Amino acid sequence: MIRFRHMVARIVAIASLAMLTSATAWAAGADDSKFNQPHKPFRIYGNTYYVGTEGVASILIVSDYGSVLIDGGLPAAAKQIAANIEALGFKITDVKAILSSHPHPDHAGGIAELAKLSGAQVYASRAAEPVLLSGKPAKDDPQYKKIDSFPKVDRVWIVQDDQLLGVGNVRVRALATPGHTAGGVSWSWDACDGSKCMPAVYADSLTAVSEGKFRFKDHPDVLKSFDGSFARLEGVPCELLLTPHPDASGGLARLEQAGGKMESLQNAAACKAYVKQARADLAKRLAGEGG
Repeated sequence: MIRFRHMVARIVAIASLAMLTSATAWAAGADDSKFNQPHKPFRIYGNTYYVGTEGVASILIVSDYGSVLIDGGLPAAAKQIAANIEALGFKITDVKAILSSHPHPDHAGGIAELAKLSGAQVYASRAAEPVLLSGKPAKDDPQYKKIDSFPKVDRVWIVQDDQLLGVGNVRVRALATPGHTAGGVSWSWDACDGSKCMPAVYADSLTAVSEGKFRFKDHPDVLKSFDGSFARLEGVPCELLLTPHPDASGGLARLEQAGGKMESLQNAAACKAYVKQARADLAKRLAGEGG
């Protein structure tokens, strides 16, 4: 009976994820009250913690020799994220590496402040580097005219697709996933509780969101990027899915209710379901763009 309940729970989780839409995006003038609303930090599983806000994720991966932080939220969220790290019993100065998913204000806006508070090095893709250094959106960004500027980062270390970064015994792999932006990167690692580990993926946004006049069908290079990113995420080991906007992967309640238990978090189909929804959303967007 216990096995059957777990099987039903996983099937429900997969179905729910497949029905989710993940078109959440932040733009200049947007209401960021939900994105910045505080959320109590918590352990997701083993060495992996949630330290972000209610609407925007920031993930901490800890080792005995320092920590890795993925994404920094909006500019106003930086001190909140730092406080969340401290509330869990860790030090902000223990963060040795800050990893960027994509260079939009709601995910990269707090990175500059967090880098100063921690002294950590910032890592991002080559395409994201000039955006992080200038704090200004790239002109090839589908949302270029909607995206506001944000605090610029002093220095960025460039990562290549499939590159491994290490802090202590933590190894995080960069997965190039452009499309939503040219500089999009997803990150994968083993979330471990002692010797019990499962492959975790922080899958970058795959939504086809743009400013009003931009048509994706007029940009075959962007569509090619999406196709490559879909295939990339479908092919990686993925049992614990996390996303820049928690709602895109089932929400924070799902993670909290699991209570850090592997059997309640594991879902080997999570990344495939995430990609399936993104493909459907892109197809719908293209169909609505006309001839």
